[in-house]
Amino acid sequence: MPTFVSVAGSDFDQMVTLRIEALRESLERLGRFDPVRARERLAAGFAPEYMLHIELDGERIGFVTLRPNSQPVPPALQLDHLYIRPAYQNRGIGAWTLDWAKVLAAAQNCDITLSALKQSSANRFYLRHGFVQVGEGEFDLDYRWFRSQGEPV
Repeated sequence: MPTFVSVAGSDFDQMVTLRIEALRESLERLGRFDPVRARERLAAGFAPEYMLHIELDGERIGFVTLRPNSQPVPPALQLDHLYIRPAYQNRGIGAWTLDWAKVLAAAQNCDITLSALKQSSANRFYLRHGFVQVGEGEFDLDYRWFRSQGEPV
């Protein structure tokens, strides 16, 4: 069973590597793979206090960022990052992480908002897990999970 481990500021480089590994295929498909941009994007939202490593058998296999988002009404938590190493995808780890996020959001009377890269398999994943597309940008699709749908079982 996976576990969560706190993130420290010194983990940044390791997390950039993992992010690039997880996103590379989708970004290449869009012609937007750029390791420098990937590093800059993670740096812009690097907030260890809202981030957790996902570990399995002592190995860091992913990470998640779930932070308060004061802009939307009703209130929501923003899922900024959910990355799982490709070798560990399709094993239920992402679903386990989303279930944790949904329980946390419901306990705070919040929805969950997120954006996913267009043409990424993550879009099917979020739709399967009860998220609804609520917007679209040049490169991303915006989603929301409504707490009124209930907590995961």
